[in-house]
Amino acid sequence: MGLCVRVVRGLTLSLLVLGGILVGSAGLAVSASTVAVAQSANSIVVEGNRRVETETVRSYFRPGPGGRLGPAEIDEGLKALYATGLFSDVRINHAGGRLVVTVVENPVINQVAFEGNKKAKDDQLKAEVQSKPRGTLSKPTVQADVQRIIDIYQRTGRFDVSVVPKIIELPNNRVNLVFEIKEGEKTGVKEIRFIGAKAFSSGRLKDVIKTVQTNFLSFLQTTDIYDPDRVEADRDLLRRFYLKHGYADVRIVSAVGEYDPARKGFVITFTIDEGAQYHVGTVDVISNVRVLDPSLLRSKVKLSPGNVYNADLVEKSVEGMAIEAAKNGYAFANVRPRGERKPETHTINLAFVVEEGTRAYIERINVRGNIRTRDYVIRREFDIGEGDAYNRALIDRAERRLKNLNYFKTVKITTEPGSAPDRVIVNVNVEEQSTGEFSIAGGYSTADGFIAEASVADRNLMGRGQFAKAAVTWGQRTRGVELNFVEPYLLGYRMAGGVDLFARKNDASNSVSYDITTYGTNLKLGFALTEELSFAPRYSIYRQEITLPDQYNNCISTSTAMFSPTPAGFHSHTPGAVRPGDECYSDGEASLAVRKELANGPVTVSMLGYTTAYNTLDNNKNPTSGLYAELKQDYAGVGGDVNFIRTTAEARTYYEVVPDVVGVLKVQGGNVSGWGSKDLRMLDHFQMGPNLVRGFAPSGLGPRDLTAGTNNDSLGGTHFWGASVEFQTPLYFLPKEIGIKFATFADAGNVWGYEGPTSWNVTGETLNVGLDGISKTRASVGVGLIWDSPLGPLRFDFAYPLKKYCENSPGGGEVCDRTQVFRFGGGTKF
Repeated sequence: MGLCVRVVRGLTLSLLVLGGILVGSAGLAVSASTVAVAQSANSIVVEGNRRVETETVRSYFRPGPGGRLGPAEIDEGLKALYATGLFSDVRINHAGGRLVVTVVENPVINQVAFEGNKKAKDDQLKAEVQSKPRGTLSKPTVQADVQRIIDIYQRTGRFDVSVVPKIIELPNNRVNLVFEIKEGEKTGVKEIRFIGAKAFSSGRLKDVIKTVQTNFLSFLQTTDIYDPDRVEADRDLLRRFYLKHGYADVRIVSAVGEYDPARKGFVITFTIDEGAQYHVGTVDVISNVRVLDPSLLRSKVKLSPGNVYNADLVEKSVEGMAIEAAKNGYAFANVRPRGERKPETHTINLAFVVEEGTRAYIERINVRGNIRTRDYVIRREFDIGEGDAYNRALIDRAERRLKNLNYFKTVKITTEPGSAPDRVIVNVNVEEQSTGEFSIAGGYSTADGFIAEASVADRNLMGRGQFAKAAVTWGQRTRGVELNFVEPYLLGYRMAGGVDLFARKNDASNSVSYDITTYGTNLKLGFALTEELSFAPRYSIYRQEITLPDQYNNCISTSTAMFSPTPAGFHSHTPGAVRPGDECYSDGEASLAVRKELANGPVTVSMLGYTTAYNTLDNNKNPTSGLYAELKQDYAGVGGDVNFIRTTAEARTYYEVVPDVVGVLKVQGGNVSGWGSKDLRMLDHFQMGPNLVRGFAPSGLGPRDLTAGTNNDSLGGTHFWGASVEFQTPLYFLPKEIGIKFATFADAGNVWGYEGPTSWNVTGETLNVGLDGISKTRASVGVGLIWDSPLGPLRFDFAYPLKKYCENSPGGGEVCDRTQVFRFGGGTKF
């Protein structure tokens, strides 16, 4: 009698001898006498194999002591055969004193195909699955492939995906493997909840995280798709936000995403334990390094007693102190912040303790994951290199810089022990992301009409970390082309250097009567003096020319004299020059200042300048707190045809008055003056309108030509000042994710002091300047809608001028500031 044991896939066989009876885990009971004699490897007979060699099958049965095969050896051989994935069935029989192993080989895959996939390409799926053509079909592998395909779709927000593998049998034990895919719809985030949040509104917290709720513009974005990894990152963003605003005890207890079948989307719930808000009590610097004076480090502390506790500023203080200690020869000094909480007063006493750290050196810096970006682009963000003293604060700073480059999806820096106890290996792991962009931008503004721009840009050109852009602009009143290039590390220093080439033409409008063509170049540098302060010198040279329609310049020519209006009609300054019907002012005439610029011909402007900026904004795109201030100066006359010195200054401060209501205070001012023997041109003056006081047209306020019969062109001024107060808040009845805010504002300002040409000796003409004067403050109030749309920033303003001015023209009639109640501007990218 023979013993037949069949092992089914997934069932472990183990034979036990109990009282002379062999018992298998499959529930088999057979007589021990059937296998009383153990078999040797040479006595194994293999049947059913077609591709796998007989000796290969025998090799999996390894004899035990004495070269014999016992139950344990047979059991191990069976497991090993199944582990190869080559067989779908294995049978062991004992017959005629031999061990007969009968195998059924898995079929060979002829082709792997995908059906129903539209959102994922075949090549992408083939790269992920482990089942390959000419490989062996394995059901566990196929099931694992199904899960891999599901994971790919879930990463893109399609959680309703289903994948069914189908096997099509072919001759010669071959099969086609087909994955039938039903992709389903994207699974969005229907709601974001914040449980336990009291200090900040849900709208404010939604601004902090990256995930947004699905809305009617979701087809333009991907952050509304549920992504567990992004939710986990949002959890950290919330924690850092609270720590930045003084909530030192905050805990983000959980971040849970639950699928709601009724809404066909996810509901994400963040549970927050805020704790109390703390202020800074005392601040001290303690040095346990005997020769290091703590007074050297106090200037690097960015918090003062009474300030709201800010974990970001604590971190920056540690960095600054560590760098300062290294500069003074203490490379191994560690700065550790210690906070003593005083719950009864809600204060934290800070102490920055400087200690002699472990003497460790960086043995090697490994950069991994950068496929396109060059190694040196990553390494130059480190202030330390291989062989330098290891400093954790500088490593953290490098990680933050790499993340801010926006070249990578993820950046993670880890360390491991080196070849000696005092050696450390730094591993930099990055994941690349796309940095190139082709965009078509379009928009409309009340000043420039319809406008479109096509551009190609790359912020990591050829992986070298350089920025390059080429753009073409075409619109109703403006046309141009511009090329930009920036090298962020000029000559190996942390200093940006760039060059711009541009050519543009602006046509006449209802605000300006002349066309102006400009082409030239800018050479610029930029570097940070501190974390908040930056300095950017520049050199500009450009050619500028104005042109006029004939009807605006037909009172001056080589063949006729200049005509001017009088109360009695149009007469010439030159007796005998009047011809019947020759009334050139009747169709309008450009101002003397404009016509003189036209007569002078093209002008070259060559100037040196700089911008100094101070920035403490919490968010450059959508600030709610902080200050931005800048000072600009330009010195024209380094060659060229024009001499002037122009200075402008601007400051904006943001403050959250109440939750979700942000107040903005803006002040600005400027001065321009000529120097040397060259007069200040009209084009060198400040032309002001809604950029100073909303409710006024472009070039709509300030000095103006009052000469009767002219277009009463704006002349501009040499001085200006402006102030604005604005309050912004989201519209409560709209989802916060749409990004629409309501604004109310009040503006005041003035431009005055025209110092351009006022007479023309060739014609004897004199310019009548009006609406000038420092006391003539213009003011307005209004409301607006601000939309940070996926298509670009849009703004709609309705402003009512409270104070505007008019003056009587010497030739009769009244000339006033030009107003514009409604103003719209914006752009798109798609």
